[in-house]
Amino acid sequence: MIYSIDWTIAAVALPHMQGTFSATQDQIAWVMTSYIVVSAIVLPTTGWLSNAFGRKRLFLIAIAGFTFFSFLCGAANSLQTEILFRAFQGCFGAFLLPLSQALLLDSYPKEEHARATALWGLGVIFGPVIGPTIGGYLTELYEWRWVFYINVPVGIIAYLGGLSFLPADDPDRERSRFDHYGFAFLALAVGCFQLMLDRGERQDWFESLEIQIEAGLSLLGLYMFVVHSLSSRSPIVDLRLLRDRNYSLGLLFAFIYGMLTLPPMILLPPFLSALQGYPVSTVGLLMSPRGVGLMIAMLVLGRIGPRLDPRATLFFGFLLIGIPSWYMAGWNLEVDAFEIVWTGIVQGVGAGSIIVPLGALTFATLDPRHRTEAASMWNLVRSAGSGIGISVAVFLVARVASETRAGLVEHVSPYNPAFQYWPLAGLVDKGSPSHLAQLEDLVMRQAQLIGYVDVFQLTALAAFTTLPLVFLLARPEAAPKPG
Repeated sequence: MIYSIDWTIAAVALPHMQGTFSATQDQIAWVMTSYIVVSAIVLPTTGWLSNAFGRKRLFLIAIAGFTFFSFLCGAANSLQTEILFRAFQGCFGAFLLPLSQALLLDSYPKEEHARATALWGLGVIFGPVIGPTIGGYLTELYEWRWVFYINVPVGIIAYLGGLSFLPADDPDRERSRFDHYGFAFLALAVGCFQLMLDRGERQDWFESLEIQIEAGLSLLGLYMFVVHSLSSRSPIVDLRLLRDRNYSLGLLFAFIYGMLTLPPMILLPPFLSALQGYPVSTVGLLMSPRGVGLMIAMLVLGRIGPRLDPRATLFFGFLLIGIPSWYMAGWNLEVDAFEIVWTGIVQGVGAGSIIVPLGALTFATLDPRHRTEAASMWNLVRSAGSGIGISVAVFLVARVASETRAGLVEHVSPYNPAFQYWPLAGLVDKGSPSHLAQLEDLVMRQAQLIGYVDVFQLTALAAFTTLPLVFLLARPEAAPKPG
């Protein structure tokens, strides 16, 4: 949870950090970029490092490193050191998700995997949901440095708990040489891809030479990585795992899940504050029902999940993502708080209904020896889906709003019959700067609204399109009962 929460909690504090470090908007964005890019680069090395050092030892090192650099992020006195410490924080934090997932699956018998995955998924998904709320309150009541200091006590407790209760590492675990070429190619592909996603909106995407270079290097690195991995005896990521149908389809669903679940969490806060006029504290409260729905799904599926067909639960989850999104595509500027709350609850239930069976189905038919490696790729693909989903959503809102505004201003004329009625009456005829400013604000808000509802509609269509793919998954065999 402390790793996933840092994806969104720091975003709230960026304007305050910008003032502290006297940085431009492009410079302060590297506080987020360094965390995301370095995390994505080191994530695929989890499998090899866990074999070299042991899962428990690497997990404890990751917790200690993440906690230590969280403290340094809060104590940083310059932008350069802040970016450096955030990079190290992302480096150590990247191991937490796949290692915790693999350790959980190893610690529980097969019939308990659904319950274990429900608890694990609650931490993974609940973090980004409550991140903006916690970040807003900490920044408002104290200062932005507490956004990072809050990780310290949680990290200490997690370290002591892991040290006391995690089983010892297997001394006879399989060890292999580090695949330097595979890591270099994958780091090039993933790093450039994440840079392209993070900086694309500010650089006007493929109109920028920087984005074109990053896209080209990413494709080149991916091609070289695939060729090398298929011809190497001990690659850093064994692509032969994709022969397992459930695992390969699980990666696809993880990618789609990332695309569908995280963008609404990023889009709704500016929608509520800029278009609806809610203060930051109220925005956090309106976003919290999504977390309530997520908790409901996790708790219920943790109890009854093993008795259900996981494919049916997965189908139900994507359906609960799509139906509220389709309803949200009909919103206008007069949408009330109740509609925001109930759609958030339903989408939270949908997100929780996906992550539990998806974890059980993806790793059900894999050899337990490959769980750490497979979990690292699963989390990498899910993160890539989230990055692409956020970038596409933000791009579409901006582009649709710009094009819609250009179309709407063509109808701004004193001869348009609409301007004869309230509230538009007099705004064009008088032509004063204040009236024209009101008119511009009205046109821009309507244009942005259309951008948001287009993204909501696209999210719904993507969720509905995914439903037939669920039946391609094979249901895992039931684990034999003890005795």
